[in-house]
Amino acid sequence: MEILPRALVALIEELTRLPGVGPKSAQRLAFHLLRAPRGNSERLSRALLEVRDGVGFCEVCSFISEGPRCPICADPRRDATLVCVVEDPMDVIAIERTGEFRGLYHVLMGAISPIDGVGPGEIRVAELLGRLREGAVEELILATDVDVEGEATSGYLAQVVAELGGAIRVSRLARGLPMGGELEYADELTIARALSGRRPVG
Repeated sequence: MEILPRALVALIEELTRLPGVGPKSAQRLAFHLLRAPRGNSERLSRALLEVRDGVGFCEVCSFISEGPRCPICADPRRDATLVCVVEDPMDVIAIERTGEFRGLYHVLMGAISPIDGVGPGEIRVAELLGRLREGAVEELILATDVDVEGEATSGYLAQVVAELGGAIRVSRLARGLPMGGELEYADELTIARALSGRRPVG
């Protein structure tokens, strides 16, 4: 837009890169920031820099962490024999809200999607298999999304875990979750029931 200052256009363009933010939403956000007191923008800027500089991903499970290990992996009270596999860090938050799960997690950082060029090598499957080979895990709960990609990912993981041999039980969340639904948007009760009603795979 030639009628807008270059700095404002640049801000709108950067905001449209955020997930779920279209051009109109980006314009509203940009104009809100323009009208807001300077202190608001400075706090937002500081918060963004602090997140970029001080927050990363756990070296064990890839959940969000301020240090090498996230609070879940660092908690000795968690059950290390039980690992729940999810696609995204937001899924960990959704499950933790239920208060029903006391095991550990493994965040794949995606799902298998051949049409998008995402295979097992593009997500954290090798890291998961490395954890399983250490021998502490007795049950693997597959909590990928209930969509085509999530089902393909779960099927693949069940197969490769079976090929490892050993006595690792593999289970899948119960069908309380709607087909095509994403775990992070499910309510706590639905997730809790899906956890308690998980079923063996294979």
